[in-house]
Amino acid sequence: MAKLTFREELCKGCGLCVNACPKHLLSLSNTRLNQKGYSPVEQSDPEKCTACAFCATMCPDCVITVEK
Repeated sequence: MAKLTFREELCKGCGLCVNACPKHLLSLSNTRLNQKGYSPVEQSDPEKCTACAFCATMCPDCVITVEK
């Protein structure tokens, strides 16, 4: 199973990773804000992640780490 790690304190909530996920497993939080006031990304169903790393590749701030 793949493991995604998010450095939420650096996330700007741009949504590029959300759009890049082919399985539609990422979304911006509707309930939380990080210290900078942005909605951080969150993963909805970790078991379905294939570790393609499209999300990490698209992230301009290197917020996402993908491990297999």
